Amino acid sequence: MTDLAPYLLQADQLLLAPGQLMLPDGPVAGHAVVIADGVFRDVGPADALAARYPHLKAIELPGMLLMPGFIDAHHHLTQTFGKALAFGEPSEIFRRIWVPMEGVLDEEMVYLSSKAAALESLRGGFTTVVDAGTRAEGDASAVARATAEAGLRCVLGFICNDLGRDAAAVMKQAHAHLARWHGHALVHPSLAVSIPEVATDGMLRDVSALSAEAGVVFQTHVNEHLVAVERSLVDRGLRPIEHLHHIGALGPQMLLAHATLITPAELAMLRSTDAAVAYNPVASAWKGNAVAPAVLMDAMGIRFGLGTDGTRSDAFRLLDAAEAAQRYAFGLSIGDSSCGGGWTWLDHACGAGAAAIGLGAVTGQIAPGLAADCLLIDIETPEFAPSWDLTWELVRFGNRDQIVAVMVGGQLRLWEGWPVDWDGRALMREVTAAAQRTVARAPIRRVHPTSGRHRAATTARSGV
Repeated sequence: MTDLAPYLLQADQLLLAPGQLMLPDGPVAGHAVVIADGVFRDVGPADALAARYPHLKAIELPGMLLMPGFIDAHHHLTQTFGKALAFGEPSEIFRRIWVPMEGVLDEEMVYLSSKAAALESLRGGFTTVVDAGTRAEGDASAVARATAEAGLRCVLGFICNDLGRDAAAVMKQAHAHLARWHGHALVHPSLAVSIPEVATDGMLRDVSALSAEAGVVFQTHVNEHLVAVERSLVDRGLRPIEHLHHIGALGPQMLLAHATLITPAELAMLRSTDAAVAYNPVASAWKGNAVAPAVLMDAMGIRFGLGTDGTRSDAFRLLDAAEAAQRYAFGLSIGDSSCGGGWTWLDHACGAGAAAIGLGAVTGQIAPGLAADCLLIDIETPEFAPSWDLTWELVRFGNRDQIVAVMVGGQLRLWEGWPVDWDGRALMREVTAAAQRTVARAPIRRVHPTSGRHRAATTARSGV
């Protein structure tokens, strides 16, 4: 690793000359970027940029890759206190874990949970996350404050479920949410419905139309679990995606989380309406009933990004899971040994992911005019020597510990895994205490035991 010091990346204007630069079409050597006013001001051959900006001294970064920050297309920032409580649990854990836990969060707990999640995301290489909205009381200002302080770009959902609520009041709050965060540097408003079954058809249509008018994404969870699909069939005679299409709610403003149990007809509906999907492969492995056919979606031109669903905020492991899930679920049976060729997953975790969440004109690529949301990666490691295919190597060999620096909006946020302008370790101590108090108060009901209890029960049953 170079002897680069973090203060060198904290100037108002920077001319960075990395060993490799990840551009939309792949990595290139001998190129540089100029960062000014929070954006990539210029990108091109290093010699040309040095000539155009003689007042800037180039910061040489041999052995380093400068690449776009990753996009987490689906997260639940206020579920951080209970992440491991969901291990081994059967489907629809929101009913037994997340709703009870979020229901006891006050504003301070929402803030602490969200800031801890933001720090974990930045450490994992994410510079943008999409928050699906919190069920905690109050508005989303505590989430916004936490992510902005941490320096994480956030698409901030506001939940518009109206069953048992005053629909007019919900819509008034939705308008206020959009107005409050319009034009914010790091917070981008979004509207959400938890699952289509908890909103009336009128609300689904109205929120979709308002999102389209405001140019924001409308988030909802669809076709994730068998029980949800069957519930929709019983209650409405249609599967969730079919229902959204039937009432005219699908459109390019839609961001559908999961879409794992999806029929050919529903895929056609997504393509015809240009609705986008958050593909969450780790969620499928940990608690899902199926894997979204992401390779097929890509071939059909269906837009999608990669999401963690709050499972673990490690972008490189997400890339690996995205590829592996496609190979296990689809590739093995048809002899597809490539399953996207590596580049597919990097694209959908960066530029294509940004487009799927409505921020394609803001972030996701290293290109002039886009926000300088980027990572500095040490590629002089045993995993990358020798290097034959850097893009695919990032998908299969990349590690979080190779992330030297994280920048969002042109500002250095993390250096070697920790914040440069606030005490991340002190936050962890505070979060640990707060989480213990919160979980003790919440009426959480787990079905699966912890690993220690599972070991004891298994040993007792087997006699081994």
